[in-house]
Amino acid sequence: MKKTKRRMNSRPVSLLAGLISTATLHVVPAAAQSTVTLYGLVDAGVRYSTHANAAGDSQYQVTSGASESHFGFKGTEDLGGGTKAVFNLENRFFPNTGQSDPAYPFFNTAFVGLQSDSFGRLTMGRQLNPLSDAVISAFASNRWLPTFYRFRPEVTMAQGVWTSNMVKYAARWEYLRAEISYAFGGTAGQFGAGSQIGASVLYLPPAPLTFGAGYLDSRDAVNTSAHFKSWTAGGSYTFGSTTLSAGWAVNRQDQGFVGNFPNGPFTPPELSALKFNTFSSRQMFFGGVTQQIGFATHLSANVWRTIQTGKTQSADGNATQFQLLADYNWSKRTDTYLEVDYSQYRGGLVGAQLQGVNAISSSFGTTQLGVMAGLRYMF
Repeated sequence: MKKTKRRMNSRPVSLLAGLISTATLHVVPAAAQSTVTLYGLVDAGVRYSTHANAAGDSQYQVTSGASESHFGFKGTEDLGGGTKAVFNLENRFFPNTGQSDPAYPFFNTAFVGLQSDSFGRLTMGRQLNPLSDAVISAFASNRWLPTFYRFRPEVTMAQGVWTSNMVKYAARWEYLRAEISYAFGGTAGQFGAGSQIGASVLYLPPAPLTFGAGYLDSRDAVNTSAHFKSWTAGGSYTFGSTTLSAGWAVNRQDQGFVGNFPNGPFTPPELSALKFNTFSSRQMFFGGVTQQIGFATHLSANVWRTIQTGKTQSADGNATQFQLLADYNWSKRTDTYLEVDYSQYRGGLVGAQLQGVNAISSSFGTTQLGVMAGLRYMF
C-alpha cells in the first residue's frame, strides 16, 4: 500500500516541479529586463550679490550652486508588446548645508506610469507641467545645462514648474510631441476646485530648428470662479556651433485669485511674500545666444524683459535682466563655471521673485548684481 501511495503521489509532485521550473524560466528573463538607476547632480558655488536685504547690504555666501542639486531613482520594466512600466523619485537639496530644499516636498518628483511604443506615455503623480516641458525642451536659456538653472527667469512664468496630483499623457509622432494634463484639486463636493489643466506641443528635430508652445489654467481652491492662466511660445535655431533662442510668456490672474494652489509649490503666505499674487498680468520676452567652443566650452549671453500690470496701480512695474555665462567641462561628469547677472527692477517688481525656480534671493533694491563661480558633478 505504501508503495502504491508513493507511485500515485509522484505524478503531482512531478507536475508541481515542472510548473515551478517553467515559471522560473519565464520570471528570470522578465526580471532581467527591469532596471533601476540612481542618478544625481551636486553643484556648489560662491556667490556675491548686491541689495541682498532691506538695508541694501551686499552678501557673500557659499550657495547650493547654479544648478539645483538633486538625487533620484528612475526605473523601467518591460511588460512586453512594446509597453513598459516607468517610475521616477527625485529629491532636491542644498549641498552647502546638507538640507533638503524647504520649498519642495522631500520627493519633488514622484510619479509612476506606463509607456508604449505605439500609444504614448501616461504618468500619475507629482511631475513637470506641460508648459514647463515646452520651455525646457525647446527654447530655455542655456539649454545644454543639466536640470534647472538657478538664474533662469523664464521658468518663473510656469506656475511653479512641478504640479502635484497630476495625470499627464504624452504622445510623439516623428519629431512632433504633444502633452495634455489634468491635476485634481481633491476637494469633496467641488470637483474643479484647485484643479489645473495643461497642454503643450513641441517640434524637436535633430537640427536646426526647435519650437514649443504651452498653456496652463489653474483654478483657485476657494474662489473657484477665479483662474490663473499662462501661455508660452518660442524656439531655437542652431547653425554650426552657435544657437539662437527666443521666447514669450504671459501670466494672467483674475482679480479674485488669491493664490490657493493645492497642487503648487507655494503656500498663500509664501506667494504674498514673493509678490507672486500681486499682479493681474505679467508678460516676459527673452532671448539669448550660445557659442560652443570645441567639446568643452560654452559661452552664452541672455536677456529678459518683463512688464507687469498690478492688481493695484502701485503694483505696476517692469524688469530688465542680463546674464553672461562661461562653462568648461573637465570631463563628461565634471565642469566649472563663472556666471554674472545684472537686473533692473521698477515699481511693483522690486522685491519680487523673478530669477528662476527657488531663486537665490530677491532684490531689495532697484538693481542687483550677482557673480557666481562654482563646481558641478553629475552621476
